[in-house]
Amino acid sequence: MSTISNHLQDILAAIQSAKVNAACQQEVKLLAVSKAQPAQVIREAYLAGQTLFGENYLQEALDKQATLTELAIEWHFIGPIQSNKTQPIAQHFSWVHSIDRLKIAQRLNDARPANLAPLQVCIQVNIGDESTKGGVAAHELESLAVAITALPRLKLRGLMAIPPPTEDKNQQRAQFKQVRECYDTLLAKGFALDTLSIGMSDDYPIAIEQGATIVRIGSALFGARKKLVEIKQDIKNED
Repeated sequence: MSTISNHLQDILAAIQSAKVNAACQQEVKLLAVSKAQPAQVIREAYLAGQTLFGENYLQEALDKQATLTELAIEWHFIGPIQSNKTQPIAQHFSWVHSIDRLKIAQRLNDARPANLAPLQVCIQVNIGDESTKGGVAAHELESLAVAITALPRLKLRGLMAIPPPTEDKNQQRAQFKQVRECYDTLLAKGFALDTLSIGMSDDYPIAIEQGATIVRIGSALFGARKKLVEIKQDIKNED
């Protein structure tokens, strides 16, 4: 087997182990974060059995989609969303994880083609109130959720979060618990949610313990990404 295939099998086994260790019953899906990875690497992962891929940068993602049209990939947009990018996102993705304001939700709804199923979406919640990250404050979640459920071309599935990075396992656990509590609060208020998109390469076992249903893993599957300066240039080019 290839390196990616080996990594994929190791991650899937680790996900199952984390579920057993935490006595979790929920299904946990692996979303392969393929930003900064070339199309041939995505193809290799797909042929190894991975079908869900998450992209952060729109133009990069569209180029890959055009190259991989014959593959039955479920594409998830997981990066920050600029208003002028909502139309192609609505047209070319099945899921969006990073909605954090009503204006973006409305534009995605209006641009979603009628011949496609409603766009599956998550609200991004900002745990830690980090000014450098997107996401709505916890106290604003309910009002945004109410507004999104009224949009006919969107289907609200749950919450996504990218907590502040830390190697402290107890801190990781506390941060994911905050997201889960926000999720449980919305469930208790009658929202039909089923998705908690939390956990990445360095912390996904703890995220699963705290209720993750989607874990977003990139470096553990594909290896190290491009240097930070190159990533920053990619983001600049998206402006």
